[in-house]
Parts: sequence; structure tokens; C-alpha cells
Amino acid sequence: MSLLSGARLTSTADGAWRGDFGRALRAEWTKLRTAGGMGTLLLLAVALTVAVGCGTAKAVKCPDSGCGQDAVKLALTGVTVGQAVIAVFAVLAVSGEYGTGMIRTTLMAVPNRLTVLTAKATILTTVVLAFGTAAVLVSLLAGRYILPGNGFTEAHGYAPLSLADGPTLRAAVGSALYLVLIALIGLGVATAVREAASAIGIVLGLLYLFPVVTQVINDPEWQRHLQQISPMTAGLAVQATVHLHELPIGPWAGLGVLATWAAAALLVGSVLLHRRDA
Repeated sequence: MSLLSGARLTSTADGAWRGDFGRALRAEWTKLRTAGGMGTLLLLAVALTVAVGCGTAKAVKCPDSGCGQDAVKLALTGVTVGQAVIAVFAVLAVSGEYGTGMIRTTLMAVPNRLTVLTAKATILTTVVLAFGTAAVLVSLLAGRYILPGNGFTEAHGYAPLSLADGPTLRAAVGSALYLVLIALIGLGVATAVREAASAIGIVLGLLYLFPVVTQVINDPEWQRHLQQISPMTAGLAVQATVHLHELPIGPWAGLGVLATWAAAALLVGSVLLHRRDA
């Protein structure tokens, strides 16, 4: 009887958690799609990603065979700009609740704070993955048509960009995941800091400050170490399709570094959300 009772209690608890999580998911989706300007930010992220990728593909020439350029990475250059908008989007998705005081209503409706954060992360991941994938695919499609006009032809050793090519597919999938991880860093930092401007400054500093510091340091060994732990530099290694042996870190290992940053940000945000008042 005790085992049966324990099983019933476990089943009841699991059912209650699923019910809370379902309600939290619906609430987070409703808040995100009805918040003013959030859809515009996502469209801006896609537009900037594609526009910068097209501009880069149009500007870089490959006049002869073996020009040494990575055509896939050129087409996906816009991710380095679009990520900033994605970071802002993720921060505002959280900080807006603190600014309006709606976070208190959220936590009264779903008292389990881990459930709330998990629901936010799930909705954010789904939305950013959808828009990020669209931005990456359009960028690659644009590059497929623009780059051959600048000398990136089969005669120069460049096949048309295609997802049937393993490295290109890896770069595309990795870039979409990269944007998701940037959003999760923004979510974690915003949950910890709660104030939009500060959270945006921290996230953008993490992304863009490491490359600046790397350029200032003259020691090649230290430069390599910084590139290996830099969220942006390590994470964007997943876009590389040529000269992989020259990278400071491998493509998937680099994305793993970014995932570690995202996990750390979410862990800090989760701990602080649990310990302090709304």
C-alpha cells in the first residue's frame, strides 16, 4: 500500500507540474506576442542578418583560384550584427515584466519559479530558432546567387552554396543554434539583473568586448586562449568551412563554449530568481 500511495503521489505531482508548465507556456507565449515592439525586433534581426550578409557577399571578391575566403562564412556574416538585436529582444522579454510589475502576477499564477524560467526559455528558444533559421536560410540563398558574380565559382574552387554540403549544413544549423544561445544568455542575464539597460550592456559587452581585448593583447598564446573562451569568437567557429586546422577552437567545441556561457547565465538567473523577492 505504501508503494502504491507513493506512486499515486508521484503521479499527482507530475500531473500538477505539467499543468503548471502548460499554463506557464501559454502565459509566456501570450505575453511575448502581445508585447509592443517585440515582433518588430525579430523582423529587424532577420533583416539586418540578411542585409549585412548580402553586403559582405557583394563586397568581397575572389579574382583567382585559391583566394582563401570562406564563402559560407561570408554569406553568414550578418549573424554578428543580428545577434545584438536578438540579445536585446531576449532581455526585454524579461525586463519588461519587472518594469511593469507584471512579474508579481506571473509568480502568483505559477509559484514555482523554476517552472516560470523554464517556460520563458522554451518560448524564447522556439521563437528565436524559427526566426534565426529563416535569417540563416535567406542569407545562404542570397549568397548562392551573389557570390558567383564576385569570382566564387567552381573554376576558382567554390561550388554553389548548398545545404547538401556537410560543412555548409553544419554552419547553417550551428548559426541558428548560436542565435538561440545568445537569446538564452540574454534571458539569464536579464533575470539576474532585472534592469533592461544594465542587462543589455552586460550581454553586448560579453559578445563584443572579448574580440577587442584580443586585438589589444600582443601575445599570440594569450590571444588564442581568449578566442577559445570568447562567447562570440568561439561560438562563430561553427560557421567555418575551410582552414579548420587554423581555428583557435573546433566548430562544435566552440558552440559548446557558448552553450556553457548560456548555461552559466541561466543558472545565475535561476538562483537569484529563487532567492529574492519579485
